[in-house]
Amino acid sequence: MASQTQGIQQLLQAEKRAAEKVAEARKRKARRLKQAKEEAQAEIEQYRLEREREFQHKQQAALGSQGNLSAEVEAQTRKKLQAMQGGQARGKDRVLRQLLTHVWDVQPQLHLNYRLAV
Repeated sequence: MASQTQGIQQLLQAEKRAAEKVAEARKRKARRLKQAKEEAQAEIEQYRLEREREFQHKQQAALGSQGNLSAEVEAQTRKKLQAMQGGQARGKDRVLRQLLTHVWDVQPQLHLNYRLAV
């Protein structure tokens, strides 16, 4: 009877050790899966950042030239506008003098259709 009890105790201990080993194996597997998932997420994030940088670079190259064109057109427009305003300011005095000269210097004369009553 003692040997049966001892054999049962050994079986229970062996079952307990096997259960512990299975639990430990499950924990290791869960840790490996979690680590693999984290590594995959990091790799995905790195790939996404790389593609984002490439996109930003291409976008900057495409829009940068348009931005430069826009700035260049803006500068040319300002320059032309300043030239027009400068020309207008210079011509303003001359035109006013001519206009005032014609208004003030009235030379009275008879109209061609005026008949003298004689």
